[in-house]
Amino acid sequence: MQRAAARRTLLAALGATAILTTQRIASGATTEATADGLDDPAKKDIAMRLVCSAENSSLDWQAQYAYIEDIGDGRGYTGGIIGFCSGTSDMLALVELYTERDADNALAAYLPALRAVDGTDSHEGLDPGFPAAWRKAAKTSAFRDAQNDERDRVYFDPAVALAKKDGVGTLGQFAYYDAMVMHGPGTDGLTFGGIRTRARANAATPADGGDETTYLNAFLDARVWAMRQEAAHEDTSRVDTAQRVFLDQGNLNLDPPLDWKVYGDSYYIG
Repeated sequence: MQRAAARRTLLAALGATAILTTQRIASGATTEATADGLDDPAKKDIAMRLVCSAENSSLDWQAQYAYIEDIGDGRGYTGGIIGFCSGTSDMLALVELYTERDADNALAAYLPALRAVDGTDSHEGLDPGFPAAWRKAAKTSAFRDAQNDERDRVYFDPAVALAKKDGVGTLGQFAYYDAMVMHGPGTDGLTFGGIRTRARANAATPADGGDETTYLNAFLDARVWAMRQEAAHEDTSRVDTAQRVFLDQGNLNLDPPLDWKVYGDSYYIG
């Protein structure tokens, strides 16, 4: 799968700027001055609620630590707050991190199976007990913290860093983050990197002197194109009736109130 290959490359293809920013955040080197845009805790919470509306048909993203199921998209089990997948390396990385921090945990015994099924949709060695073990682990603060940290390391921090490098504000940073979550990091056409490259070929970024709205429309166009290449992502409403709505309203700062739809369901943040 395109996303599987992209996730296995993780941050390598995202460039030195994103990696450096991620390392500084992970080491606690952030300052009050960096907590702007989507880094602001209130805006980050909005971002998580928006993603949750698309991934889990809910605004309660903190209820998703225990979520686990095979949604039939060819990526094996999908679980947690960001849709970590057993077939795309990030679930394996998450459980490895959790086990480094707490060796005596409910998921540690499944590490050999997670390594064996990585890159496939197989459940071999995971059934029948893995989902129950995941839900048990989700009751611990250590596993919830590990999910938060892997979300930030692989998806949130690199996406926001690259969005800021391109000169886009909070809405654009969210558009990058949501694309990173769905398509994974990488450089081919159906990954986040490929989407960004396609957008930059069609419009200049604000950092390069372009108009922010024009560029973000180009980015969302590129995102929709990538989504339509895969049956599992062919419903583009998380762009068309959510992000594009905010952009058309001129809400580049992603300020509430926010009113949007995903898969025909309506959501609101006041």
